[in-house]
Amino acid sequence: MGFFDGFDSGHGAAEGTSGNEKYVVLQVVLTEAFFGTGSGVSSLTNLQDVINEQADKGYRLHTISTTSSGSKGFLGGDKIQATMVFERLDLYNGK
Repeated sequence: MGFFDGFDSGHGAAEGTSGNEKYVVLQVVLTEAFFGTGSGVSSLTNLQDVINEQADKGYRLHTISTTSSGSKGFLGGDKIQATMVFERLDLYNGK
C-alpha cells in the first residue's frame, strides 16, 4: 500500500436515492498513473465494480459521459470523471 493508493477509490451518487428509482446517476473518478502516463488498472477495476454493483441491483448502464481535467502538471496524474446513468430493468420493462 503506497501513499497514493486511496486517491482512486471514490465514487459518488445523487442524494436522496431510495433504491427504487427508475434511474441512478453515479460518478467515478478515474486516474492515470501518477508518474508519467498510462491506464490506471485500479481505476478500471473501480469502474467495473461500480457497474457490476448496479447490475446486481437490477440496473443496466444507460449512458456514460467522461470529462478530463487535462492536467499535465507536476508528476502527471490526469483525472477523468465518469458520470454514468443506470436504468432499472424491471421498471423499464413495465413491471
